[in-house]
Amino acid sequence: MSALGRVVRAGVGRRRVRTAVIILTTLMAVTASVLAAGLLVAAQAPFDRAFAQQRGAHLTAQFDGTKATAAKLAATAHASGVAAAVGPFRTLSVRPRTASRSGMLPAGVDLPPLTVVGRADAAGRVDGLTFVAGTWATRPGQIVVAYDRVPVQPGERLTFPAAPGSPTLTVVGVARSVTGTADAWVTPAQAEALTAPGSPLTFEMLYRFRHADTDAQMAADRAAVTTAVPRGTMTGSHSYLAVKQQETANAMAFVPFLAAFGVLGLLLSVLVIGIVVSGAVGAATRRIGILKSLGFTPAQVVRAYVGQALIPAAVGCALGLALGNLLAVPVLGEVGTAFGGPAASIPVWIDAVVSTAALVLVAGSALVPASRAGRLRPVEAISVGRIPDAGRGHLARRLTGRLPLPRAVSLGLANPFVRQTRSATTAAAVAFGAATVTFGVGLALTLGAVQSGRMLDSAGSVVVETGGGQAPPGAQVVHAGGEPDAPKAELAEIATALRAQQGTRRFYGTAQAEVIASGITGATTVVAYQGDASWAAPQMVSGSWLDGPGQAVVTPRFLQAGGIRVGDTVTLTAQGRRTSVRIVGEAFFTQGEGMELLTRTSTLAVLGLDAKPGRYNVETRPGTALAHYLTSLNAALQPVGAVARANTANTSDVIVTMDALVGTLTLMLVAVAGLGVLNTVVLETRDRVHELGVFKALGMAPRQTVTMVLTSVAGIGLVAGAAGVPAGVALHRFVTPLMGNAVGMALPTSDVAVYHTPQLAVLALGGLVIAVTGALLPAGWAAKQDTATALRSE
Repeated sequence: MSALGRVVRAGVGRRRVRTAVIILTTLMAVTASVLAAGLLVAAQAPFDRAFAQQRGAHLTAQFDGTKATAAKLAATAHASGVAAAVGPFRTLSVRPRTASRSGMLPAGVDLPPLTVVGRADAAGRVDGLTFVAGTWATRPGQIVVAYDRVPVQPGERLTFPAAPGSPTLTVVGVARSVTGTADAWVTPAQAEALTAPGSPLTFEMLYRFRHADTDAQMAADRAAVTTAVPRGTMTGSHSYLAVKQQETANAMAFVPFLAAFGVLGLLLSVLVIGIVVSGAVGAATRRIGILKSLGFTPAQVVRAYVGQALIPAAVGCALGLALGNLLAVPVLGEVGTAFGGPAASIPVWIDAVVSTAALVLVAGSALVPASRAGRLRPVEAISVGRIPDAGRGHLARRLTGRLPLPRAVSLGLANPFVRQTRSATTAAAVAFGAATVTFGVGLALTLGAVQSGRMLDSAGSVVVETGGGQAPPGAQVVHAGGEPDAPKAELAEIATALRAQQGTRRFYGTAQAEVIASGITGATTVVAYQGDASWAAPQMVSGSWLDGPGQAVVTPRFLQAGGIRVGDTVTLTAQGRRTSVRIVGEAFFTQGEGMELLTRTSTLAVLGLDAKPGRYNVETRPGTALAHYLTSLNAALQPVGAVARANTANTSDVIVTMDALVGTLTLMLVAVAGLGVLNTVVLETRDRVHELGVFKALGMAPRQTVTMVLTSVAGIGLVAGAAGVPAGVALHRFVTPLMGNAVGMALPTSDVAVYHTPQLAVLALGGLVIAVTGALLPAGWAAKQDTATALRSE
């Protein structure tokens, strides 16, 4: 090994604190950066790959066939910006029933409504279908179902009772459409045969555009198609961007806050490594002079100190890459397999770019103090001792000495003014730590608010099931043939029992149904409310809650998927009937992937659906014992056939994972900031070892030495903490809306404005805690230092 190599190895091995700080700093920065960049790329790659291979439709549009002919619709392929188009395809909404046993389902089970498209083949210039099983439908009597939409396999049969002649079709294939253009496909002739007299005449067109990368471009493309047909002909549309966002939502929600932690980690890495190397150069000035006297050139000295930073940084990079890829596995687990490909993973080039960038930043931050070491003259370096200039900080010590404080405290308060540059860098590290704690606490509070408000009807403490077979939120209700529906309890009797029950404050009822909503592919779950549910309504993002018939509330994701906004109308279809509802508000909830439509029970009645509540949500009065209330209420409900139970929370595993990551990364960043303080205080106490010996010779006790050292960083911690808290709040307010946008949701204002004055006051003390904790070990070392040994040190 060369002399330079021995110097580098000795520096890495001898300064264990410095080495540990660099490893942990780089580990944290690389972990967060790999996760953020990797998820951003890996989460979208499977969809992008499948979309390109299948020539996916940028826009799926539905048209009213009574306002434009098929030829007129086909002519929209020549609209401005259209690169390719197929259609028009006849579409209809039908409700199938299993005619043969299908897995867990017996024959005679009524399935949710399907959007069936009459299409001649599976290929085409747009939306080429890929088969999971079976083949294409080539003649009447056959049907191909979409993967994960209908629980049937090739060879099984479906009956359509509402279609003319109640035909039975054989499933011949299961296929994937990357943008979900239909729930099932039949031949054009079969589509005509399934159409009941008087049913709406609707068509579907699929488009690819020359420019369709952004929402603005898609809006312009959609407008060009809309203007090519008579006004009101396009009844709905579905953008591929909405599908992509929905399919990658869980993974993309991690990206904004991981990117923030990654940036914080990289900036803190540059700062802390600069502090560490600068301190190492300052503490080893005499050693540098000896190395130069032995023949080391300035370039070799620079390379030695840069190498002492790069070696532990490389170890931190390797550990960070491994940890980042490992943490990405559960997040990316379902991405990729949803499109028939392998499970997604972080690309190798992301690992290479992140690790290279991290090492370049480390080298750059170490280069400045290393260059200073290279410029030192041997004679000057050898003659330099550790005793600081007596003139530095003299005024500060004189002023603090006049304060009515113990002398150890006043000396500690003056110490930051002796080496002002070192104190400033220490303050910056503490400020980063305080900002990180503030940001992490804010994220935890926001995620907690989202967790508690993501499900509908979670406000009440009691749920009463009426016995009508309504499933819990998000479940699919089916009717098995040959088995009569469970009798529903008399609703008037339930309401009377609830009002009479001591402890009941208020309640409302809900019913659920499956309908077809214009602009939305597949069945839409409708949650219909009876009574005043405003006290339990989901948090509103804009608009207002339901206050009359013919109104609906949906999520921002629903609005984006349907290409609509608050104030527009949506047409609902079920059992051959149609009605329109006006969107009066957008709310935040994730139940049913955020694609459920909330309305009044009168809407279901207009469609001829069962509008009787399947369950009631009850809020009890404050101070009511829940167990006693349930026992008493169930005794009253037993004669009418209803059952009451506690309204239990439904926890999201994705949010739990986010919480764990936020906590882990926050602790890692705070540890890095604390280690930066520790390293600085170690250097400071070593530089002032002779001065400490003088103080001890004059009678300073070990306890006073600890007090002096801790006080020297306490003031820095208070000031830096006060500065870091506003930065953390600002970062939280910037990042959390991006997390909502990533999943197609707008977070309510109350979920973003989570900081209050008492919390901010406590968080402001975080800087003090970080600084004092980082200084504890070197303070103990200084207190134990032998007086005679300290006095002999120069």
